[in-house]
This record gives sequence, C-alpha cells and structure tokens, in this order.
Amino acid sequence: MIRSSKILVLLASTIVCITSASVQAQYNGADQGQYQILHARYGTERNNIDVTDRLRQLARRDLVFRMGNSTFGTDPDHGRIKTLRIYTRGPNGESRMFEYREGSTVDGSMFTGWRGGNWGNGEWRGGWEGPADSGQYQILHARYGTERNNVDVTDRLRQLAQQDLVFRMGNSTFGIDPDPGYIKTLRIYTRGPNGEDRMFEYRESSTIDGSTFTGWRGGNWGNGEWRGGWSGRQGDRGDRDYRDDRSSRGDSGQYRILHARYGTERNNIDVTERLRQLARQDLVFRMGNSTFGVDPDHGRIKTLRIYTRGPNGEDRMFEYREGSTVDGSIFTGWRTGDWAREEWRGGWGK
Repeated sequence: MIRSSKILVLLASTIVCITSASVQAQYNGADQGQYQILHARYGTERNNIDVTDRLRQLARRDLVFRMGNSTFGTDPDHGRIKTLRIYTRGPNGESRMFEYREGSTVDGSMFTGWRGGNWGNGEWRGGWEGPADSGQYQILHARYGTERNNVDVTDRLRQLAQQDLVFRMGNSTFGIDPDPGYIKTLRIYTRGPNGEDRMFEYRESSTIDGSTFTGWRGGNWGNGEWRGGWSGRQGDRGDRDYRDDRSSRGDSGQYRILHARYGTERNNIDVTERLRQLARQDLVFRMGNSTFGVDPDHGRIKTLRIYTRGPNGEDRMFEYREGSTVDGSIFTGWRTGDWAREEWRGGWGK
C-alpha cells in the first residue's frame, strides 16, 4: 500500500513537471514578438491614464483579449470613444506606438515578453502623443479610386493623419466616389529607409494604421515631389513593369507562411489554399466565415492561425480573431503565393 502511494506521488509529480514545461514552452512561444513594451495609456487626447501595470496583469492571463472601460476599471473621458496606446521599442531600437480603439482586440503576439511582464519598468518619458511619427516609410503621394477612375487625396490624407493614427476609410472619408459601383482602393506611394519606393494598398472599408509612416501626424510629406500616377510609375516605366515590381515589393515581409487554419481549438480546418487565393487578390483584407466559406464551430468566435518560419529559422504563429484585419505585408511571398509547399506536420496548437 505504501509502495503504491509512492508510485502515485511520483506519477503526479511527473505530470506536474511535464505540464509546467508545456506551459512554459507556450509562454516562451507567445513572447517572441518584435516590439518591447515601454508604456501604455488609455483614454482620449484630453483625458488619459497610465495603464501599464494593468496591461501587465492582463498579459499574464491572455494572449488575445477585447478591451474597454471594464478592462481597465475606469472611464477616463465619459461620453467619448477611448483608445489604448501601447508605446514600444522595435528590434532596431526605433520607437513605435500601437493604437487600439475601445472595443477592439489586443493581440500580444507581436510584443516580446508579453506574458512574462518584463517590460514597462519606468524608462518611459513620453506622453499621450508618444513616438507617433517614427514609422519607416515617407509618404510621397496618395490616390483613391480604381484603375480607370481615381483622384489625388494627398491633402485629405494629411488632414486625416493629423486627427487619427488609425482610421477606417471609404467614400465618405474622402468625400467622393470616383467610380460608382466599383470597389475602390487607397494607394499610398512612399519612400523607404533605403531609398526604395513602395506602394501600400488598402481596399475600401479597410483600416489605415499611420504608425507605418514617418511624420504621419506632422504632415510633413507629399509636398509635390511625386510625378507618378495610379500605377505608380515615374518617368517612362510602364504599368505592367510597375505591377510586376509591386508584387515583389509587397512580398518583402520577414515571415514565410507554412500553413493556415481557421476555427476553434475543438473544430478547425485547413485554409492554406484559400489564404493563397486571397493573398493574390489583396494585401489587406477583413476575414470571417464568409471569407473562407465555412463556419467550423457554430456559435463560437473563430480565429485564423497562420504558422510561419522567421528569418532566423524560428517558428511563429500569427493569430487573428474573427472579424479582424489581416495585413499580408509582414509575410514574404504573400502575393506570389510561393509558400506552404512542404508537407505540414503541426496541428492547431502547434
């Protein structure tokens, strides 16, 4: 009897150790993002509060969560829509601010040490505005419409940038419908840190995040040096040449896609091929059941999981909650679909 008890105790200890190791591995895997959190504030421009410690508590419990007044236990500015601003430092030492509108979902996978909470330890000296203008790409010009009918919206974009870091755009945003009955896109033509040109394209009704662009709020950009049109060509480059070049530029992300699944932990399906089709059509898109043509788990919120390999050979999973926006610019070969060719051996949890 005593011998049996010892065996049971030993078995229980082994299970605890295995479970702890598994949990630790998940934590480590969830803490491999690129951006280190320095500080977090919640509220509006006129009334906002420090929520760094509260965010640390939330991070230890959840990788992804939906946030609002109840999350932080306060309403800093009654009657106004609040935002959460997370101020970070990137892998090359550059500052970047992430902004989340009240009621939206925060995904901790892009932040290093998210669950560990080893961040935000008093080194922050900024305020609400933070490093909002420290993106990498300088805006040269912006156009809105379709290939056959489009208009210059550079000045209007500058006005919007001074009001919001993140906003949803469409005809009402720019006060015009350049091509009625057709889906429009916003094209932002930029110059990168190494002098290379790059175009960012956003489908009508999608969300624009200004943190990608340098001088976003300051508006010190788009001052007449642009000589291209809708295709983006300058000089004698033809449309076809530009589109081919744009494909390669739009595919310069760091993470190579291995596999994609959509659903919940208990019911999920392989959507790798469908994602490849979507990637060829759009750089940015909003996803849900209608996107993939199926509801794998009725009555539950689904997520899209994209499993990737990074530049140093490390594996990383990107997770998008149903109804959120997928931005393909972080994945290499996005538009060409030159990924996920090898046989995948992982599952939902990977």
